[in-house]
Order: sequence, then C-alpha cells, then structure tokens
Amino acid sequence: MDSNPAFSSKFPIFITLPVQWGDQDAFGHVNNTVYFRWFESARIAYFDRIGLSEMMKAAKVGPILASIGCDYRRQIMYPESVIIGAKVTRIGRTSITMEHELFTQSNQALAAEGKSTIVVFDYATNRPHPVPDPIRQAIEAVEGKPL
Repeated sequence: MDSNPAFSSKFPIFITLPVQWGDQDAFGHVNNTVYFRWFESARIAYFDRIGLSEMMKAAKVGPILASIGCDYRRQIMYPESVIIGAKVTRIGRTSITMEHELFTQSNQALAAEGKSTIVVFDYATNRPHPVPDPIRQAIEAVEGKPL
C-alpha cells in the first residue's frame, strides 16, 4: 500500500501488521478488540516518529488514552495483513485527537475507522498538563500544517 498516493497523503504514518491466528474469535473473523491493539500500534509508531517519549520525559509528563472508538466496516479473516494509518487531527490545550483507518492488504478495502483522544498527563500532580510546545511543533511538522 506504500505505493497508494491517496493513502500516503492522507496519513503521515502507516504500518503493516499480519493477522495472527489467535486474533480470530469463535466466528472465524478477527475479534473486535484486536482492532484497538492495531490502532495502538499505529499510535505508538506515530509517537516514535515524533520522539514523543524523550520529549515527555524532558517535560516530566506522559500520554494517557482518554477515549477510543471504532467503526467497523468489514470483517477480516486469517490469513491477511492489515495496513493502519495514523494522523493527528486536533491539538487541544491538554489533549491530542488522532484518527486511524485500517485496510486489508489483499484488496486495500477499508475495514475500520478509529478515533482516539490522548491527554498529556502530569503524574506528579495527577492532573492534565498543557501539550508542551516541542510536542505540538513535532506533530505539526509531521502533519505538514498547524493544528
């Protein structure tokens, strides 16, 4: 899917993962909970790309997942691989909104769409913390636009 310009331009980060035999449920398709794990893998790839871990350590704060949702479009069955795109669509005062699309590799069909909210959290005070400027700047550089 790397060669699909529409997908590449829509998502600055995308990863490909194999469907594992154990991802299936009793109905023979991938269990709904697995999609959230795939979204997490794409989210972490995005964070790795911007160097989030080091920036958060420097600011003494960390990300927490505040909410996540998924709209399922088609079932996925083994054997298959999936391609998951990740992008940031909004940076708030203390939160970051991400969107994902998940495609089957075999026919590049949209299988799911996801949305999540990540809060920057100060674990010392147990409170949300403003998104540090270096993180905001790194995200905007990856997205190619101000958010």
